[in-house]
Amino acid sequence: MRTNRITPWLYVGPAVFLLFFFLVYPSINSAYISFFNYNSEKFIGIKNYLYCFTNEIMLTSFRNNALWVIVFVPTTVFVGLIIAILVDRVKYESIVKSIIFMPMAISFVGAGIIWKFVYAYRPAMSAQAGILNAIRSFFQLEPLPWLIIRPWLNNFCLIMVGVWTVTGFCMVVLSASYKNIPRELLEAARIDGATEFKIFWKIILPLMKPTLVVVATTMTINVLKVFGIVYVMTNGNFDTDVIANRMYKEMFMFRNYGRASAIACILLVLIIPMIIINIKRFKEQEAIR
Repeated sequence: MRTNRITPWLYVGPAVFLLFFFLVYPSINSAYISFFNYNSEKFIGIKNYLYCFTNEIMLTSFRNNALWVIVFVPTTVFVGLIIAILVDRVKYESIVKSIIFMPMAISFVGAGIIWKFVYAYRPAMSAQAGILNAIRSFFQLEPLPWLIIRPWLNNFCLIMVGVWTVTGFCMVVLSASYKNIPRELLEAARIDGATEFKIFWKIILPLMKPTLVVVATTMTINVLKVFGIVYVMTNGNFDTDVIANRMYKEMFMFRNYGRASAIACILLVLIIPMIIINIKRFKEQEAIR
């Protein structure tokens, strides 16, 4: 009996230790440091948190992250779903999926560098190196400084880079879920006279709801932590800063460990609800099995 009780811990123990050492302990330590000053020597209470919710730059970061969530998550999930359904009817499905999924092989940093050339801007009388401005010049339109026009155009340009990179992932996951829907059910609906839109709205969406929730929450977590695209393309300038990039600046540029830890804790609190939703969804699926 004693051996049976100890044996599972021999397998689980190393994983639990690694999780505690690399996740739990750093989280607790960051929460502790967030109540101290820049060099972690003087206790200052909640002043770092007050700074986060009153400083204009931090408020801009929160606004931009909210914009990312509002635009990025629905766009990636919706476009990924539509592509997954349409590609299912294409003869060369695997090739098309591979092409759409290809940007996922590129890191956010690599995607940022690529799209920085796409958005490149030169004065009107100069030859344009950026693809978008070259197209505008071809049609006799003034070139635009895409990454400088604030507060919305430059942020939308950055969001589109993220959408281009991640939509392929959403497509692959949602395509797997779509293929699990019984074809007999769809054919029966068509025989009964249901239009493709009604089939999509009344059958496909309800059956794919669990997967859609998981993909949406996963994308929300990713977008709350977005860093590489913003860091490479604008470094948060021109009102494009986000929470993760601001945390990086406070930590490694300004050497203010207290503020950086406070920002990290706020980011963790924002992500926790998404984790809870995924856990509940996982438990519901396990209960059905």
